[in-house]
Amino acid sequence: MHPLIRTARTTGLFYLGLGVAGMLGFLTIRPMIFDAGDADATLANLVANESLARAGVALELLVVLTQSLAAVWFYRLFRTVDSTAAGSIAAFGIVNAVAILGSAALLATAVGVATDGTGDAAGTVQLLYLVSENLWGVGGIFFGLWLVPMGWCVLRSGWLPRPLGWILVAGGVGYVLMTFVNYLAPGAGAAADLLVIPATVGEFWILGYLIIFGLRKRALTETPQVNAPLTATSPA
Repeated sequence: MHPLIRTARTTGLFYLGLGVAGMLGFLTIRPMIFDAGDADATLANLVANESLARAGVALELLVVLTQSLAAVWFYRLFRTVDSTAAGSIAAFGIVNAVAILGSAALLATAVGVATDGTGDAAGTVQLLYLVSENLWGVGGIFFGLWLVPMGWCVLRSGWLPRPLGWILVAGGVGYVLMTFVNYLAPGAGAAADLLVIPATVGEFWILGYLIIFGLRKRALTETPQVNAPLTATSPA
């Protein structure tokens, strides 16, 4: 197997791990524990489901691990295409991973406070979960920022379908905008959710393409068209 294809597939697998860990931890386990409007309910949920809460911490650590590895492997994949953009993918991805690392530490502290049962455990646990949730929220800026150079590298390299590159760029911009909208207009609801649809499509597309195909076969014999106009077309 060509080294570039091996790198591409490894990158896709790390990205898949990031997606699975995020969906299980943030979207599945967290809502089972955290009740934003009731501190006593959050504490009761955590005490009754301590093992589940600890699994949530482990999954957030897995998000940190897989995003960090995906960031490094994206750099390895695209560094010959555009070293600045490839470095930006790695930097923004790792910054976002650090934000999630802080969230994991807060959740771990919440488990400890809940099981100790000292002081105002309910209020403390609720505060820790709220800060954790906001770390995910503000980290959305860097998650959006890592998608933009990722899309740029897809466009410049010609190694993956060009529409994917545009969707990733749009998704990154949408993610950044969604982060601001969530704090400036918290009642936006569905309108804010629409902003991240391109990002979701782009992420599933790129990780699936990398795992299944690796890269276009022509990438093995072509030099990346780093100076080609972005309006040029190339086969998928």
